[in-house]
Amino acid sequence: MLRGGSAALARFFAGVFVSGLGVVGLGVVAACPAAAEIINPSVLQDERAPIAKPALNQPALNKPTLKKQAPAAPLPGNTEPVRGDRQLDLKIDYIDNQIYNPSTGGYDKVHLRGYTGKGVDPKAPYVSPTIEAIPGDTVRITLDNKLPAGPQPGDPGCMPGAQMPDIPHCFNGTNLHTHGLWVSPTGNSDNVLLSINPQTRFTYEYNIPSDHPSGTFWYHTHRHGSTALQVSSGMAGALIIRGNRFPTPTAHGDLDTLIPTSAIPERVLVMQQIQYACRGPAAKPGELGPIKQDANGRYICDPGDVGGIEGYDQFGPGTWPASGRYTSLNGLVFDPNNPLKAKQGRIERWRMIHAGVRDTISLQFFKVRDGKLKPGTKTLLKADATAAFIKDTCGTTPVPYMQVAVDGLTMGAGQMTRLATLQPGYRVDALVVFPDAGRYCVIDSSAPKSGVVNGLDVGPRLLAVVDVAAGAPVKDVESYINGKLLTLAKANMPDDVKSTVIADLKNGTKLTSFTPHPDVTDDEVKGNGTQELTFFIDTTGPDVKFEVGNTLNTADVKPYDPTRIDRSLPLGKAQEWTLQSHFVSHPFHIHVNPFQVVSILDPNGKDVSAPGAVDDAGGTPPDPQYPGLKGVWKDTLWIKSLIPQSANGIYTIKVRTRYQRYIGEYVLHCHILDHEDQGMMQNVAVVLPDQVVGTPQGDTVQVESQMQPGGHSGHK
Repeated sequence: MLRGGSAALARFFAGVFVSGLGVVGLGVVAACPAAAEIINPSVLQDERAPIAKPALNQPALNKPTLKKQAPAAPLPGNTEPVRGDRQLDLKIDYIDNQIYNPSTGGYDKVHLRGYTGKGVDPKAPYVSPTIEAIPGDTVRITLDNKLPAGPQPGDPGCMPGAQMPDIPHCFNGTNLHTHGLWVSPTGNSDNVLLSINPQTRFTYEYNIPSDHPSGTFWYHTHRHGSTALQVSSGMAGALIIRGNRFPTPTAHGDLDTLIPTSAIPERVLVMQQIQYACRGPAAKPGELGPIKQDANGRYICDPGDVGGIEGYDQFGPGTWPASGRYTSLNGLVFDPNNPLKAKQGRIERWRMIHAGVRDTISLQFFKVRDGKLKPGTKTLLKADATAAFIKDTCGTTPVPYMQVAVDGLTMGAGQMTRLATLQPGYRVDALVVFPDAGRYCVIDSSAPKSGVVNGLDVGPRLLAVVDVAAGAPVKDVESYINGKLLTLAKANMPDDVKSTVIADLKNGTKLTSFTPHPDVTDDEVKGNGTQELTFFIDTTGPDVKFEVGNTLNTADVKPYDPTRIDRSLPLGKAQEWTLQSHFVSHPFHIHVNPFQVVSILDPNGKDVSAPGAVDDAGGTPPDPQYPGLKGVWKDTLWIKSLIPQSANGIYTIKVRTRYQRYIGEYVLHCHILDHEDQGMMQNVAVVLPDQVVGTPQGDTVQVESQMQPGGHSGHK
C-alpha cells in the first residue's frame, strides 16, 4: 500500500525533489550536471513494450488514486522502473572477449561463461546486467542455457546430485538465486535446488511482495557443484528493489524517498574476482592442462593463449592472491586511463556488491599524491609491487564516508567509517563525497589475517582511480552529509513525519523511519527453542571434507546431502541462532529470511559488535569489521575463527530471525562458494509449527542486548 501524505506522494510520482541546489525532475536525472559521468552496469530490459507507470491525481477527499500515463523513455541505471509484470530473458553461453591486465599493460583474451540478453554491455560482458523492480512486481526471468552438453575436460558431468553431491561437477548446468530477496524458495521461484542443464530453458517467476524492503540485492548462479566456477566467470549482477513509500506516523518508509537519485546520484559497483587461467597441453584427452605460472606462481598467458575458468584447481586457500589477478568493478579491471568520474562536493550513493568468491575487500579512499598517477601516464602494476606503488602514489589520510545500509537493509543509523569490509555476498550502501578536486585512489586495504577469506596478509590492492572535477569544497565530510540529509528531509518528507525524521537525523543520523524490520525481542523468541551451527573443515582423512553441524562442536558435522533435511523451522515463529566456526573463518548465508545481529563474542567473551568496540583477539591491528553490527539486519555474516593459528580462537555469534510467510525447502551455506560446492551447505525447511521434526536444540537463551534504534511495525 502506498503511504505518506497525498502531497508527498504526488511529488514523488511527479518526480520532483528539492536537491539542495535547486529543483530537479526525476524524468531528467540523466541530464543533471555531472551525473551522466557515472557509468553503471546496463539495466536488463523487458522484451515487451514497457507497462505504464502509475501517476497520481488529487480528487475530492484528498485520497490518492492511480491513473495510467504513457511510459517515459527508459534511463538505464538511474531511474524508476515502471510497475507491473516484467519478462526478462537471460541466455547463458560462452563469451569471447578480453580483460585488462595491469601487470602487462595489455589485454588477455578470455573464453568465459556468461549471461547475454537485452541490455548486456558488449564492452563489459563479464558483469551481468542490473535487474530493477518495485515491491508488488512479478518478475519472470527465462534462463536459456546454450552451454554445450556432453563431456567437458575436467568436468565429471551432470548427474543426479545424490550420486556425487560434494564433488564439483556439472560445470555447464546452472540455475538462478536472487540473493537477499524475501520471496518463496519453492517451485519456479527462488529455487536453487533445480538444475537447468545445457540446452534447456526454464522460466523463474518471482512474486515480490508489496511489503518487500527496497534496497541493494543481487543475483547469481547457484547450481551446487559449479556455483564457484560460474560466479567467478562473472555470472552475477545487481538486483535493485526501488521504493517510493514515504514514512507515516505508524509505518516506516523507503530510504529512497529521503535520498532520491535526483538529489543523490547513485553509483552501482559490482565487485568480482574473475580468476581466469591459461593452460598448457593436457596429459591425456578429457583432462585439463596445467595452469601456466611464472616462477613466483603468478598466472601468465602467452601470446595467442585464451584464458578460462574450467577447473577447481583454480580455487582453494591462497589461490586468489597467488594468481596475481585483479578485482574488477562492473566487469572492468583497474586502468588509470579509464577512471571513475565524480564531482567535488557531490554526494553519491554507492551501491557496492561483493559478487566475488575468494577475496575480502576492505574499501578505502585516499587522495593521490601531488605529481603522481597523472592522466595518460603508462602504469604497470605488478602484483608483488602493488604495496610499494600504493605507498608512493596514494596519500595516508583516508576519506570518511557514511554507511546507510548493509545487505540491502537500511541501518538504524548512518555510520561514519574510513573502511568498510565486504566479504563475499555482502552489500554496502554508502554516501560518498570527495572533499577536494583531483585524483583519488580506491584501495582494497590490508586487513588482519583472521578477517579475510584467504587467511593471508596479502597487502593492499588498487581497485580504481576516481577523477574528481572541481565543484563545491567540503571542510568536514560528516557534517556536510548530515546537512544534505536535513535539507532533503525538510523539503520532501510528509508533514506528519517531517519533525520526527529531522529530529532523528539530528540525533546521531538515526534512520529510524526507514528501517525495514522491527527488532526481534527477547519475548518474541522465548519458548521457541534455539538453533546452533558450526562450520568445520576436516583435513584428517585422505579427502578434505567441508561440513556443517547442528551443535557447537564437531561431533555431528556432516557434508551436504541433497536427500537430507538438516533443520525444520516453524513458520510464524522467531528463533535465536548461535553460530561458530571450528576451523578458519567462513561467511554464513541463509536464503529467504534475513537475521538481526544480537552479539559477537570474541574468544575471551568480549562483545565486539557494539559501536566503538575493539576486536583485537587476533592481535594488532584490530579487525574493524564487527564493531557497529549490533542490531543490524543482514543475510550474510562473517563467522570468524582464529583456528588453526590459535587453539582457543572461536568467536560466538548470536543472531535472531523470523520465519515469515514462506514455507518450503531452501539452503544455508558458506559463501566461499567453492566450499559450498564441496559440501559446506545444509537443506532447511520452514514448515507449519506442528510439523517441526525433532526437538528444539535448547531453551531460549535470554540475552541482554542493546539494539540499534529502529524497532517498528514494519512495512504495511
